[in-house]
Amino acid sequence: MKRVNVQTNLAILLMAFGTLFSCQVDEEITEVDAIDGDLEVVNVAAKLNASLCRKGKRNTNREHDLPGGAVNDGKVDDRTCYDNYYESNVNNNVYGNYNIQANTNHFDSKLQPRIERSLKRSNAKSGSYVEFKGTVRILEVGNTSKENDNGTYIAQAKGKHTGGGGPRDPAICLFLAKPVYGRDAQGRWTQIAFDIYREQINVRGGSGKTGRSIVKLTRIGKGRPTRFELKVGFRTVNGEKVHYANAKIAGKNYFWNIPEPNRGRESGIRYGAYRVKGGTARIQWANTSFTRVNK
Repeated sequence: MKRVNVQTNLAILLMAFGTLFSCQVDEEITEVDAIDGDLEVVNVAAKLNASLCRKGKRNTNREHDLPGGAVNDGKVDDRTCYDNYYESNVNNNVYGNYNIQANTNHFDSKLQPRIERSLKRSNAKSGSYVEFKGTVRILEVGNTSKENDNGTYIAQAKGKHTGGGGPRDPAICLFLAKPVYGRDAQGRWTQIAFDIYREQINVRGGSGKTGRSIVKLTRIGKGRPTRFELKVGFRTVNGEKVHYANAKIAGKNYFWNIPEPNRGRESGIRYGAYRVKGGTARIQWANTSFTRVNK
């Protein structure tokens, strides 16, 4: 993939702007950046165009939330000017809405858009953990012409570690929803289901193709209320320390032990909608609960 220095002379940038804005680009122009342990490839068009922001959605405070407090647990981290967090009633359940669009992180256009909620973290002592439970409805996720860039993260395990390697506050594993296409009831070609993957580190601080692996877990239907649980913590097994990130999706368990447990310093969870390299993503969460135990 070609890497382009965006700090070139102004005349070239102005000539390129029209092509980028039309979204008809012959060659993808990208650059690489990292945040929270997530290596991200970002379209330079986001740097050149702020008109994707919707009126009234360009918040100056990332913790902008509902005035009376949200029905979902956790502190909001809103890094998109596409939409604000809002709530809606679906079949007598109140859902929080997390809607993002590609190239709409107005706080830092090099980074991926997100609306996530951050939960308090637990320490690294054996028996300590954090546990999140909720009902998720996935309505749409990001889609591009490249399979590796498709999808949107709906939740992630976080946790700092000791020693070198990787950023200061890395993602440990992320739960990635990728689109499955087909015909809907009206015969339209659209996203009809979502394959759920665990994007897990191979080493502490791992990112990108060599630092992470992607494991398929299950498939859920579009708009289907699905119970999602994630428990991240430390325990001792046969005298050895274990750092685990165990998920339960639609009643099925997906257990996983995090590499290099002795380097882990904490356990954390974030959820909502994060990453959309093309198109839009619409994720809903309801019936959330959170437990933290510190030994």
